Amino acid sequence: MLCLVLATLPLVAGEPNKLTPEEKRDGYVLLFNGKDLKGWDGDPEAWSVEDGTIVGTTDHHSLQQNSFLVYDRPYENFILRADVRLRNGNSGIQFRSMLMPEIAPWVVKGLQADLSDEPGREAWGNFYEERGRSRTMMKTPDEGWQKAKDVVRMHDWNAYEILADGHHIRLTLNGTVTIDTTETQSGSGIIALQLHMGKPMRVEYRSIRIKPLP
Repeated sequence: MLCLVLATLPLVAGEPNKLTPEEKRDGYVLLFNGKDLKGWDGDPEAWSVEDGTIVGTTDHHSLQQNSFLVYDRPYENFILRADVRLRNGNSGIQFRSMLMPEIAPWVVKGLQADLSDEPGREAWGNFYEERGRSRTMMKTPDEGWQKAKDVVRMHDWNAYEILADGHHIRLTLNGTVTIDTTETQSGSGIIALQLHMGKPMRVEYRSIRIKPLP
């Protein structure tokens, strides 16, 4: 069966960290200003802004557990769009998630639009639950990846879209729907960006924008 392609979703934003006229009319707002981490909180040794992108890296700062850059307000129903470039390793966009300060600062539990290029564990397009049900959120452990592998641009910019509307969850990568499912165990929660423990890695995010839904 052919996966659904959304022709209206641009592969990457036309001008980084700027809303298109259509997005402005649709009610999107930027979550990243392209200059600094205002509105975000995370390990200052791991996260920074370089040339209009949020950069997360463990090249010089190893982690004992996954760590996250967390946006300062929760969302429940929305469409979230972001451009992401992964040099190597494992990252993801958390949504409808929660902080777990009793474990450590910047530790998060909840839903994730996954991305990884680890051989044998590729995860672009996958649906995941951090510190929860992991890959059992999908019909198979690589359901999203099987649809994403033909459209992902390794080591280049990719357009990720998350729709969370009531029980409806849909993940779209570079215009291709990789996950379209229902989820009944989540509600309002935070948005966060992941850095994975393990070998040194680097990930970049830009043009993070969101359209709140009723």
